[in-house]
Amino acid sequence: MQEQLKPGDSFPDFELPDQNGKRRKLSSFSRQSEADKRYGFKDGYPVIVVFSRGFFCPRDQQQFRSLVTFQNELRVNFCKLVSISADEPIVSSAFRAGLGASWTFFSDVERKLIKQLNILDETEGEYAYRALPFTFVLKPNLEIYKVYNGWYFVGRPTLEELRQDLRAIMQTMDYYSYDAYNSEHVKKIRIPQQNWLEDQPLGSSGLPVYEGIIESFDLRTGNGYIKCQDVMDRIFFNFTAIPGEGYRTIRPGTKVQFEFIETFTGLSARNIHEMR
Repeated sequence: MQEQLKPGDSFPDFELPDQNGKRRKLSSFSRQSEADKRYGFKDGYPVIVVFSRGFFCPRDQQQFRSLVTFQNELRVNFCKLVSISADEPIVSSAFRAGLGASWTFFSDVERKLIKQLNILDETEGEYAYRALPFTFVLKPNLEIYKVYNGWYFVGRPTLEELRQDLRAIMQTMDYYSYDAYNSEHVKKIRIPQQNWLEDQPLGSSGLPVYEGIIESFDLRTGNGYIKCQDVMDRIFFNFTAIPGEGYRTIRPGTKVQFEFIETFTGLSARNIHEMR
């Protein structure tokens, strides 16, 4: 019989349908963001993979209610959580909505991944032919950092155990230290607020000035893109490129003028001004 995966092994980069029936790969959750690429970071983020017997299991319900209280912390820490069961997507979607969960619920209806990992429950109880309730904590490259066997509920990780696991992983990543963000390269993109204490006219920095339209802006990450007729590629910007204090936002479709900067990780905009 195939041995079950252990710390140090590579977790398979599976592709399964989510609660909406959309097929997604696991690596899409752990890789670095577009902003991280601009900053020059190479590392991605940890991901927690929870296998569930299904919506009907009271122990799974208890575990998932606990994870619902953890999901907002994971979001602000840029760590990801996914769960996998043999339930149909429509069933997973209903369970997810009832819990108030925001993470992705994958469906392995054919049990291919569950069998591949050798965690299929083959007892004759009510959980027969379901996944054993394992939890895997993965590094960004999908290497297994920790495995929790939840056959008995006490074997399932507490939120504090998960927090400690994530901290241990992230402390080894290239983006973790303050100094990583205090570099001159990153500060060209994530501009320190004190740069805007004095109103800097466009072009006063010596950089060329262009006009464009805000193509997109993500309120959650504070990152967006500008479409410019004079530049072939989309131009990245962080909200700190908009002069002002606090968290600044800008609507897609807004016409803007901005200073244009080329970095070794791509095109960026700074000193963005809305055109009246």
